[in-house]
Amino acid sequence: MKNFWVFFFCSFPIIFALLTPISTAQLTPSETRLLFQVQKLLEYPQILQGWTNWTSFCYLPSSPSLKIVCHNNRIIELTIVGNKSSPSHIPKLGSGNLVVSQQSLSKSFSIDSFFTVVTKLSNLRVLSLVSLGLWGPLPGKINRLKSLEVLNLSSNFIYEEIPSSISTIKTLKSLVLADNLFSGSAPDLKSLAFLAELNLGNNHLGPGFPSLGNSLVNIVLTNNSLRSQIPSMLINFDKLQQLDISVNNFVGPIPTFLFSLPSIQSLNLAGNQLSGALSLNITCNAELKLVDLSHNLLIGKLPPCIGSKSINRTVLYTFNCMSSGNARYQRPYAFCHKEALAVKPPAKRKNKESGSKLGLILGIVGGVVGMTAVMGILILIIVRKSDTRNENDQFDKISLRSLPKPNIETRRVPQPMRLASIGLPPYRVFSLEEIEDATNNFDASNLMGQASQGKVYKGRLSDGSVVLVKCLKLKQKHLVQSMIQSIEDSLSKLRHRHLVSVLGHCTVTYQDHPHTATTVFVVLENMTKSLSEYVTDWRKKEMLKWPQRMAITIGLARGVQFLHTGVAPGIYGNKLKINNILLDESLSAKISSYSIPLPYKVGLESPLHGQGVHLDSTENEEKEDIYQLGIILLEVITGKLVISASDLNETKLQLERGLADSKLKDAVEPSIQGSYAYQSLKTAVEISLNCLGKDPNRRPSIEDVLWHLQYAMQVQEGWTSSGNLSSQM
Repeated sequence: MKNFWVFFFCSFPIIFALLTPISTAQLTPSETRLLFQVQKLLEYPQILQGWTNWTSFCYLPSSPSLKIVCHNNRIIELTIVGNKSSPSHIPKLGSGNLVVSQQSLSKSFSIDSFFTVVTKLSNLRVLSLVSLGLWGPLPGKINRLKSLEVLNLSSNFIYEEIPSSISTIKTLKSLVLADNLFSGSAPDLKSLAFLAELNLGNNHLGPGFPSLGNSLVNIVLTNNSLRSQIPSMLINFDKLQQLDISVNNFVGPIPTFLFSLPSIQSLNLAGNQLSGALSLNITCNAELKLVDLSHNLLIGKLPPCIGSKSINRTVLYTFNCMSSGNARYQRPYAFCHKEALAVKPPAKRKNKESGSKLGLILGIVGGVVGMTAVMGILILIIVRKSDTRNENDQFDKISLRSLPKPNIETRRVPQPMRLASIGLPPYRVFSLEEIEDATNNFDASNLMGQASQGKVYKGRLSDGSVVLVKCLKLKQKHLVQSMIQSIEDSLSKLRHRHLVSVLGHCTVTYQDHPHTATTVFVVLENMTKSLSEYVTDWRKKEMLKWPQRMAITIGLARGVQFLHTGVAPGIYGNKLKINNILLDESLSAKISSYSIPLPYKVGLESPLHGQGVHLDSTENEEKEDIYQLGIILLEVITGKLVISASDLNETKLQLERGLADSKLKDAVEPSIQGSYAYQSLKTAVEISLNCLGKDPNRRPSIEDVLWHLQYAMQVQEGWTSSGNLSSQM
């Protein structure tokens, strides 16, 4: 018996090999050569660098980045996911081409030659080429792949129109061309009877809605340039489960049939110009899980079928003019009425006479409105000139800050922001004796560090409260009194719930000092909890589940918004770092070490001498703040500190891959698992990556960042109230 077991175990590998089905298929030499050509034309991306003459392509282990499936000696599936960034990071040239950079393939790349090679793999059923830096117009020869069922070319830099020849690939079931630079009208896809998934999001397609067949299950057209009414043909789409036409320019009323389509589960109409009131009698499909109507021009009340609270349905409708819900998140009725008139589609005229009458009426109305506008502008100019004279007298014709933000009136601070400093002690002016007593005559033991604008000391006031004292030395011998007053006025405004706020100041002028004429001691709140500790410490990070992290990032964004638009001129170039984001007792975020406005910055010429900084510098500093904010958002989401450029690139790549695969689980902080709504996490990741765009002009404004974070929080709150657990990771 003993010998039997020895024989069995010794023979087990042979027996197992005989029982395991072995494919004798070997890839044909011609297709092997084609794969090596693909490797060369893609400029040897990292995922393909291991290919050699001895590689058995049909037996390569599959991974999210590379998958090759063979059948009868032919390749039927080719999936390659590279590490190039998305097109939002590359500026598009006016000619329709793009700036070739490290994120795209080189200038020598030919997209026509590439697809000439790829289409010779004639048995392909699945072709997925993602984040590879492909650029150029998609060749019409793509239709040579007669058996193709899945085509995914997302996150490349393919531009111009989508070739109409795609509509001749009759076997196509999934078409994903998202996150490219396609423009113009989409081709007629009605003939694709088997097409179930269509994702053309994040391009420049428009203005017409594409012609589609009614076999579709998922339609994603978000963030394009579509401008029309929602087509009535969608009433016949009985299989449609997801419709996402958000962030376009759709106008007119929302068709009521959308809510009751037989299979509909997700309906995203946000960020358009849809207007009118929803019928209170509409019915909703019981499987409808998400309805997003936010940021449109809707009025009236929510219909009962979506207005009533449901544990299984998330409904978002903020920033309309509706009477339902919290009025704080709705615009005035007049706003939507005015905007709806401006974007209303032209009505069809019954005859020329009625059209002429309409034109006459509009001409009269336009004339009256025009005259009123002219009078208003004249009055405004007179008032502003008067204000300007007064302001110049007050400031001795010297600007407080050398980096003014242009068009500040268009970004006026909302009333809630101006009231956000409630809860702080009253602002006060300190004497030099009080500052010296608080810091023990600036004892070295109280020195906290050297900030960009001066030394920072820890101090204790007479009432026992602990503060920070920042010493700002102005290199200017003859600082006029009006300038000192303007500095003091500016400091008193730096009070906000999400800033380490200024509690007061002391200004001292040393008449006999050879270099420094004036020192401003700025007294600030003292906070000891650092966000970086809560992100990295294994005990503290457990306190920050996804809702808490979202609240912190929203607070951070509000603090940046206040710095940019809450004071005039705005404050930019704030060198935002996670170590400088502090938390109070309620874990509310506060920005420390932000730039304090001075007549000029150390190292720059004073505007008193006529060497002010150009407005372009302000724009660059504003977008640099957005970039630094994006890094902090990534650190909060992933739980990993970004120490170097390679850390940042690696983190971005993981998140971009997670977005492409609709699986972010492995890329985010493990301690938040089960606490987030996937759509909330996805929205936060997307806006964070947008903040890190290579081209500063393509980075979002702080208002855009805040809107997306608040939207993500609304989704999260709706998901939490429904009692769900995170199922899609």
